[in-house]
Amino acid sequence: MSTTEQLHLPAGSTGRGSYETIIDPGAREGWVHTGLRVLALAPGGSEAVTANGVEAMVVPLNGACQVSVGGENHHLRGRPDVFAAATDVLYVPVGSQLTISSEGGGRFALATAVATGAHPVTLIRAEDVPVEIRGGGSMTRKVRNFGAVGAFDGMDSLIACEVITPGGNWSSYPAHKHDETTETESELEEIYYYEIQDGPAGRGFGYHQTTASGPDKPIDVLVEVRSGDTVLVPHGWHGPCAAAPGHDMYYLNVMAGPEAERAWNITDHPEQTWVRGTWADAGIDPRLDGETR
Repeated sequence: MSTTEQLHLPAGSTGRGSYETIIDPGAREGWVHTGLRVLALAPGGSEAVTANGVEAMVVPLNGACQVSVGGENHHLRGRPDVFAAATDVLYVPVGSQLTISSEGGGRFALATAVATGAHPVTLIRAEDVPVEIRGGGSMTRKVRNFGAVGAFDGMDSLIACEVITPGGNWSSYPAHKHDETTETESELEEIYYYEIQDGPAGRGFGYHQTTASGPDKPIDVLVEVRSGDTVLVPHGWHGPCAAAPGHDMYYLNVMAGPEAERAWNITDHPEQTWVRGTWADAGIDPRLDGETR
């Protein structure tokens, strides 16, 4: 799996039935550990889901929902859209049978990873989601770490977070990789699911780049991304991601790998890591100042 056509999946291109996006681990050549489904429900709609061989986090993109699992109902208050705020999310363990329903309708992401160990169903409220401001100047972005290592560890292999990059800013920068297991790096697949804020005259857009980290890992992706697009990163240096001026960028990251330890350790691109030293002097983009918790 290395061509742009295999790795850049435009909005709707993998959808079926009530799902706008379907990426399942093991369902495509070379994609093993992670998955993502984006469920669209009309008002009053519902969908039954079985987490076969995977653990999952239910992440409302827009709208509120109720998730019934294990005989209990969990209300996720949701949000108007991904740019408005963090959201309640629900973790469900491998093998769960759940029903997602929404009185008002909406779109709901199911971030999944292959898992064997069972963990308790956990509701994480929006106000408890750690929010991190990363970078500086035109590299400032906001990270909502609801499923990051150290923020929520009650799961087997899944790592998930979402990132807001203000229009005109750069994200996933410096470019980095996590495609081998070493003392300082973790081997992880990664999914980028994008939503881009529209402008007054049309759709928003941004850019995503992934490049080879070695001759044995060929990959060369530079694509325009729009709302609903997904980019798969099986290996390689990924980043930068660029948000076009006037169009804030959102992406949901889903990661997992083959190792028993659930860890997120990265290696910066050696030609770009120096930019970290500029962040303090550049200061936080005022559009995101005061967002940390």
